[in-house]
Amino acid sequence: MTDDAWLFPDWPAPRMVHAAVTTRQGPGVSAAPFDRFNLGLRSGDSSDAVFANRSALREVLGLPGAPRWLHQVHGTVVAELGPLPGEQEPQADAAVSHLPGTVLAILTADCLPVLFCSADGRQIGAAHAGWKGLAAGVLEATVEQMQIAPQRVLAWIGPCVGKASYEIDAPVREAFVTTDAATDAYFEATRPGHWLCDMAGLARYRLRKAGVEQIYGGGFDTRADERFYSYRRDGAKSGRFASLIWLGT
Repeated sequence: MTDDAWLFPDWPAPRMVHAAVTTRQGPGVSAAPFDRFNLGLRSGDSSDAVFANRSALREVLGLPGAPRWLHQVHGTVVAELGPLPGEQEPQADAAVSHLPGTVLAILTADCLPVLFCSADGRQIGAAHAGWKGLAAGVLEATVEQMQIAPQRVLAWIGPCVGKASYEIDAPVREAFVTTDAATDAYFEATRPGHWLCDMAGLARYRLRKAGVEQIYGGGFDTRADERFYSYRRDGAKSGRFASLIWLGT
């Protein structure tokens, strides 16, 4: 289900698992070039505008608590979080929780957000995967941190840069193919030393290899779809949209 301001994952999650993805067209106050629902504090936007947008996010979605934002660094650290935030955002690129009222949040603008839940609806997870984190194993680390059989994990792949919009150079490709030759199938040669990279396809492959069988989502291209912020399209002044997941009662 979608509308101009929100995207709601289409996956068979248990009824107590709730998830949503924002777009730049939400009820925000950010001025150009961030107009209008930027949720990222590190993109150059006014902090007052971002905090106002985050407040509107909580109110409009009826979230049970403030989202647990992360200080994302393109790594593989997975934080175990509860509903009450500390003084600082944890430096991590993924989070898991089993506590109702905890809202996990991932910020992206071309990188890959992946949401997770257990088949019994008792655990949730969320991961941020740029190519570095994806190659280093952030998705596998998130599944492992959930501490259940991977076959009992559901994963939903959110909006990221699509293959047709994502040309990369040799070091990016080598980060994958030097450790797993089968990943070469997710790269398509263009000009010398450059390839198109299918990030969502790589995520599906790596999740399946980790034992996750129930994988949903994909089919987005943040650079081509102007509902979403895109670093590749908008440059350093790109805002950030959020992918959120939480447990209800």
